[in-house]
Amino acid sequence: MKKITKVLTSLGVAALALTASCSQPNQSTAGENTSKADAAQIVLDNIMTRTSIRQFTSQPIAKDTLDMIVKAGMAAPTAMNKQPWAFVVVTEKEVLDSLGAVHPYSNLKTATAAIIVCGDMEKAATDFAREYWIQDCSAATENILLAAHALGIGAVWCGVYPNPKVMPEVKRVLSLPSWVIPLNIITMGYPEAASQPKDKWVPENVHYQKW
Repeated sequence: MKKITKVLTSLGVAALALTASCSQPNQSTAGENTSKADAAQIVLDNIMTRTSIRQFTSQPIAKDTLDMIVKAGMAAPTAMNKQPWAFVVVTEKEVLDSLGAVHPYSNLKTATAAIIVCGDMEKAATDFAREYWIQDCSAATENILLAAHALGIGAVWCGVYPNPKVMPEVKRVLSLPSWVIPLNIITMGYPEAASQPKDKWVPENVHYQKW
């Protein structure tokens, strides 16, 4: 008797669930829309709260985390899908110090890692499209900055290209081949302190249809 009661109870619960689902046909859709809205808000918050971080703790960044960040960089848009980029990930203190010595504004003194985003001219397009490597690698850089921020890691973009004094020194420190151009050094580490984002929204900079 107890067994039959349990079966009937289960059937009753199933019937109630079916009735509820039939009476609310858009419930699943509504849930999906809410989920998408939440995801969109997370992405927008990540973009709006990203800041340049220049002081870091001594906590190292795990290799799998760095790999994930570089993977995000490679997900960037690229003209004609040339993907003319290369990334040098540095975690050794000696190399970080050497880079800091040739790039005085790289803030590498307390950094625990750096990613140098480079253009690989053997992968770049030809003619005028060759210069698209700068845009492609810049898009990859922004992806890296946003991924780092999403993972709780601070970072700052320190330009290298087209500085005629810094470029050859960075190439020397990293033993870059002649066809590889360093675009920037992304200095990284866990933030020593919180940083407030700047509000850069200026409506006057936006033009619709024409200037």
